[in-house]
Amino acid sequence: MSVALEGRDLVKRFGRVVGLDGVDIDVRAGEVLAVIGDNGAGKSTLIKCLTGALVPDSGTIAVAGKPVTFRRPSDAQAAGIETVYQTLAVAPALDIAANLYLGREQRRPGLLGSALRMLDKRGMRARAEEAVRNLGIDTIQNLGQAVESLSGGQRQAVAVARAAAFGSRVVVLDEPTAALGVKESNQVLALVERLRERGLAVILISHNMPHVWQVADRIHIQRLARRAAVITPATHTMSDGVAIMTGAAAA
Repeated sequence: MSVALEGRDLVKRFGRVVGLDGVDIDVRAGEVLAVIGDNGAGKSTLIKCLTGALVPDSGTIAVAGKPVTFRRPSDAQAAGIETVYQTLAVAPALDIAANLYLGREQRRPGLLGSALRMLDKRGMRARAEEAVRNLGIDTIQNLGQAVESLSGGQRQAVAVARAAAFGSRVVVLDEPTAALGVKESNQVLALVERLRERGLAVILISHNMPHVWQVADRIHIQRLARRAAVITPATHTMSDGVAIMTGAAAA
């Protein structure tokens, strides 16, 4: 599998506080890389550096082997990297199709779009339906439904579908099953597996160890702003992973 996104020797400081201290990370096409670590281990800082929300003080980032510099999240999006944050960043009053194209609204062809700036609502609805269907999301039937009327799992599915529709290389999921019940969590994890089947690289940040061991191919463990280890569910148990994460055991 080819490396879709990699970071080398990433360093990020916030005054005297070290957020990242020479961290290496890579995620390959068609795999799920979980990132785990205790609070303050540098997970969020690492992901923000990879997705343009933060600029590392030093180190390099490459997409498909080519060095890149992300100054803002839109730079990462242009490189095919989409992020679904824990807050989801959906507009509750808008319908599902409008949320999928939120910030990427498409205009109607010809003078109606160029001169009158009219949106191609019918086209966006059709493409949104295709994106939802391609992911096998069967919990959403009416794309004209307002997001505020959806359950937590359905809202997460909308955010994942939006990321999958525009993320050509990497989809980053920040605690996608937090605050969800067992049934809805399983539906979201099934979406993660479908993203992998489509050949996308998936970075999964989670505190839920059973979910991590269920879907991850590899597990990147952060501890005290450094990479403590990279393990796999086949070679290490959940107890092993937690022990490395807390410093009770070495890799």
